[in-house]
Amino acid sequence: MSDTLRLTEALIRRPSVTPEDASCQALLAERLEALGFACETIASGPDDFRVTNLWAFRPSATPDAPVLVFAGHTDVVPAGPLDRWSSDPFTPTVRDGKLYGRGASDMKASLAAMVVACEEFLRAHPAPPLSIGFLLTSDEEGPARDGTVVVCEALRRRAQRVDYCIVGEPTSVQRTGDMIKNGRRGTMSGRLTVKGIQGHIAYPHLARNPIHLLAPALAELVATRWDGGNAHFPPTSWQVSNIHGGTGASNVIPATVVVDFNFRFSTESTPEELQARVHDILARHGLRPGADYDLEWTVGGLPYLTPRGALVDAVSAAIRDITGLEAELSTTGGTSDGRFIAQICPQVVEVGPPNATIHQIDECIALADVEPLKDIYRRTLERLSGVA
Repeated sequence: MSDTLRLTEALIRRPSVTPEDASCQALLAERLEALGFACETIASGPDDFRVTNLWAFRPSATPDAPVLVFAGHTDVVPAGPLDRWSSDPFTPTVRDGKLYGRGASDMKASLAAMVVACEEFLRAHPAPPLSIGFLLTSDEEGPARDGTVVVCEALRRRAQRVDYCIVGEPTSVQRTGDMIKNGRRGTMSGRLTVKGIQGHIAYPHLARNPIHLLAPALAELVATRWDGGNAHFPPTSWQVSNIHGGTGASNVIPATVVVDFNFRFSTESTPEELQARVHDILARHGLRPGADYDLEWTVGGLPYLTPRGALVDAVSAAIRDITGLEAELSTTGGTSDGRFIAQICPQVVEVGPPNATIHQIDECIALADVEPLKDIYRRTLERLSGVA
């Protein structure tokens, strides 16, 4: 069993369901401290949702050496129905050439690979011209209010330089290294409450149906082309996630209808532009803010893009060296904590194992993907420090 696989299994054994860290970070910090990293725990959040964050840093002795940060999360999503798992989700199990367990691919294998890659790299190059950091959280799978965003703000206040960041999210499709996420779309949610007048359904002239008031505007919102995207991002999308209206009785016109929706937006649009367009559409259909509707906005993250440059080139070359693959650059998919890191770091990419089973029953990673992932991280360290 390789060091990477052994450490991955040790992490899976810790049931670190958001926001619990279950001592995963302590285990990793112990390994990092042995390499000369200074490790700091930054806790955040209320007592009933306490989040554990780890900032570990090993400065280079070389003046003005660039700083590479490995980032990721120790928390995992709930296992789901235990009787549907082929083996206990927190007992790492190898069968048919795969390692099964919650977090196997999202993203405990990546964390293990990052740490072992640093161990191998620093054994061979104990004084590299590269500073290395680790930014880990137990609040990525949750609301993400007290995790990476809190650490990034602390680093910003300290004027901590971060030149490059590799996030270990599971980005690959078929084989480790076949896809690099070099950016992500922004995310913005809205909660629209349209106001009516409740009444008996047989006397509509004495009531005002908010669902009927909303329907024309909703149809236009669904049909709207928000932008055309660009060479790096698909077009902005608008999707309804929930609609709540009615009392449950079949003979009552409701007083309100509430619509939850979300934008996944490209760099062609800004939150302010999208918000203004939504309000304009509502106005065209006779809906007045305050009087006829309320609309609450939440911007979950801005889009970011890391074009080809030092980091993308180093990671792409490392993947080519280790696997022979030419990695595809992509900005598709959901969001990640990269959206927070991109606010303090100019070059952020995500590189990890295949994502086919993440969040699923019987989550797993192929054994054949584990060592190449570690080698990609190590080779990237070598290339960025100029020792490759």
